[in-house]
Amino acid sequence: MATLQDLGVSAFINILGAFVFLLLFAVLRIQPINDRVYFPKLYIAGKRGAGDHRGARRVINLNLCTYFKFLSWVPGALRMGQTELIHHAGLDSAVYLRIYTLGLKIFLPVMVVALLVLIPVNVSGGTLLNLRKDVMFSDIDKLSISNVSPGSNRFFIHLLMAYVFTFWTCFMLYKEYSNVAFMRLHFLASQKRCADQFTVIVRNIPRVSSHSTSETVDEFFRRNHPDHYLGQQAVYNANRYAKLVKQKERLQNWLDYYQLKFERHPDKRPTGRTGCFGFCGRQVDQIDYYRATISELDKRIASERQRVLNDPKAVMPVSFVTFDSRWGAAVCAQTQQSKNPTQWLTNWAPEPRDVYWQNLAIPFFSLSIRKFLISIAVFALVFFYMIPIAFVQSLANLEGIEKVAPFLRPVIEVKVVKSFLQGFLPGLALKLFLYILPTVLMIMSKVEGYVSLSSLERRTASKYYYFMLVNVFLGSIIAGTAFEQLDSFFHDPPSQIPRTIGVAVPMKATFFMTYIMVDGWAGIANEILRVKPLVIYHLKNMFIVKTERDRERAMDPRSIALGENLPSLQLYFLLGLVYAVVTPILLPFIIVFFAFAYLVYRHQIINVYNQEYESAAAFWPQVHSRIIASLLISHVTLFGLLSTMKAAYSTPLLIFLPMLTLWFHKYCKSRFEPAFRKYPLEEAMEKDVMEHASEPSLNLKTYLANAYLHPIFHMFEQEDQKEAATIEVRIDKSEHQQQQHVRSSHSQYEEETSAQTHYHHEEMTSSQYQYQYQYQHEQTHMRSEQSPPHFVYHHGDEH
Repeated sequence: MATLQDLGVSAFINILGAFVFLLLFAVLRIQPINDRVYFPKLYIAGKRGAGDHRGARRVINLNLCTYFKFLSWVPGALRMGQTELIHHAGLDSAVYLRIYTLGLKIFLPVMVVALLVLIPVNVSGGTLLNLRKDVMFSDIDKLSISNVSPGSNRFFIHLLMAYVFTFWTCFMLYKEYSNVAFMRLHFLASQKRCADQFTVIVRNIPRVSSHSTSETVDEFFRRNHPDHYLGQQAVYNANRYAKLVKQKERLQNWLDYYQLKFERHPDKRPTGRTGCFGFCGRQVDQIDYYRATISELDKRIASERQRVLNDPKAVMPVSFVTFDSRWGAAVCAQTQQSKNPTQWLTNWAPEPRDVYWQNLAIPFFSLSIRKFLISIAVFALVFFYMIPIAFVQSLANLEGIEKVAPFLRPVIEVKVVKSFLQGFLPGLALKLFLYILPTVLMIMSKVEGYVSLSSLERRTASKYYYFMLVNVFLGSIIAGTAFEQLDSFFHDPPSQIPRTIGVAVPMKATFFMTYIMVDGWAGIANEILRVKPLVIYHLKNMFIVKTERDRERAMDPRSIALGENLPSLQLYFLLGLVYAVVTPILLPFIIVFFAFAYLVYRHQIINVYNQEYESAAAFWPQVHSRIIASLLISHVTLFGLLSTMKAAYSTPLLIFLPMLTLWFHKYCKSRFEPAFRKYPLEEAMEKDVMEHASEPSLNLKTYLANAYLHPIFHMFEQEDQKEAATIEVRIDKSEHQQQQHVRSSHSQYEEETSAQTHYHHEEMTSSQYQYQYQYQHEQTHMRSEQSPPHFVYHHGDEH
């Protein structure tokens, strides 16, 4: 069990580590050679270019004055206002930072009240002194509720504080939910025109004999949405082609590396072996070998491209359907389309950069099976991780092990070893065990079949939260209590075990203090240092980069990683709310984390992170729900503690607290959550009217034509440009009963040649609609093989 001295050692190590990380960051960030590592966001946003820093020729910063301003990044991180921050980094980033300020708003007043009221009550209890022979404890545990005598009237003060802290937390949650909901609606209302505002994703499209998927979709939506349906974009299963292209890119990188190596040393051509890691196989010229391999791979890529374009089975029963108004898209996305509720499933399409294309090829019927299997896998993973969690707790509770295994005492009792083992190593070990877990959970979420990056991160965050709750929180308490009180468990009668647990649970606050210092202090300082991206960037810059474009690709700005960071944040809320009444001395550690992390992540969001998508704070309902869950867990924990301490008069009064909390959550859910789940038709109509008034000649057909074109077709375009051949596949459409007279075929042909995508309008009757795919080969200099379809919508007479 960690003593005050052990916590001092841990605090010294972590504060020293954080200071060293910050000092290294202050030095490295001002070096011109590291500019793209610590300021990639500015390059991506166009606020800094290749010529802004003379780091291409000067590697070291020789201005000594800048070295004395090592904290200059702090005012820079705080200078940008919220409106500017939203414009610069998006609403997701701005709302993510508000979670940290919410933590400060909740726990700062709670900490002040708890330290002034509860600490004196706990210290004057004196119970642990009477249990010295039965229960292991330290001086810090005298500040917890465990030190209050069983049956004491002092528990009424803890009960009162529980009500005060809960009401204050709910008040701040209500205000924050209201503010975030308003920010979301205002952001959506002021957002510029985007393709996803007019687009709905349709899944589980039924197969109809003698009809292609595109024809089935077109017929269904023209019949059920005749006034607003604009067109549709089919989805192709091109995953195999994408893997081949990625394989080619990796081979090309190696070829570039060896060519650059040969240019630097022209007297010696690079050679190597083709076997495993270059240790076996035949000796080859690396440049010739990779050229030949890439040439063979090009043939496979061309063959796979033809298969994707010509195989009807490559068209998936998924489609992106577009409408001529936001109102029409909102009606379709938020209503049931078919009598069969498992078919024609519609939802808002994620923005194009948010689409996870690989999962669109997963058959819909297999999604339920995948989710079931992944649920079992997550359940097994949680219990598998109980093994390292128990090992971590064995490091944190050496006294209990000494009683069972006295032969280890000579080694453990060395002061330096003991302080290191109990004060620093447990938190570090737990951090290391959790390092790979978010990546594993993200892979599981991808297997489940979610079709957007934002939903993948939210599902990963859900899995990670449950893991942190069961393993890190409950597992650490249960395993830690068992290790601490091994002697009591073995020798006391069974009727005394609940009392032992009730006294020991608050004592686990010392372990969580060490974890907060490792993860929330030194870990956050390591985040701003960016050791891994720094090393990888310079390795790429040394061996791969040849042009300015290569240098831009070598940058690794990353994103906030909500799937990993949100559960970690929610763990801190859980610890703060549970231990606010039980062991208030933990609260200052949490306050330091929220304040320090807010500064660091604000700097990273402004200068480093480049979000892959914008969900308009769609993750906030999960954040709110899990803070409510933390409140309920704190109530259950306190109820259990009081029940084991013979507080018969005060404990029943606690029953009303979780009931009031659940009522509050239900009210907030009905009051604010619809703003995150549905788009108001009133808002959609208002925005449509305003847009028609300001841009009466807007051609949405052209704007939406290739918005959801599968990335595979963009790859085709690049290949065709290299081959100097252009082949266009047209799919034209026209509006219902509002068409212009057809232009002459010759002029129409010339216009289509000058634009990749064009809409061809013809007069038609209302009874004759036929969605037509017209694959036409055009010749610029010569005929070439078939290229990807650019989709144009055409409603015309069929002759």
